[in-house]
Amino acid sequence: GGGLAGTAEDYLRFAQMLLNGGELDGKRIVGRKTIDLMTANHIGDMPLWDDSLRGHRFGLGFRVVTDMGRSGLLATPGSYGWGGAYGTYFWVDPKEEMVGLLLFQLMPYAHLNLRYEFHNTVMQALVD
Repeated sequence: GGGLAGTAEDYLRFAQMLLNGGELDGKRIVGRKTIDLMTANHIGDMPLWDDSLRGHRFGLGFRVVTDMGRSGLLATPGSYGWGGAYGTYFWVDPKEEMVGLLLFQLMPYAHLNLRYEFHNTVMQALVD
């Protein structure tokens, strides 16, 4: 959420490791079943406090898309990610075999809707 420092390359490698089911550069970093557990819905149908997360549930450290229509995202159900306090945003879409990463530092930023616009623009660019 806030206070983490690193490079864009490090963040992308982290997301790639998640997409790879816990492996990076041929080395196991996190167990495959641990990734499955982290990205499963752990709150059932409990209501969320924030309407900006409609269509999502929570895993262990990630928001998980459960309803594309309600989320307002062109997102595969089961895709997951998180955003930082000043605008950082990433997602992993295992079905599409892709990660998305948006890095900016701005407060406030909600009025710009950059996260969802970026996500949807990237997903619209996918072709068969």
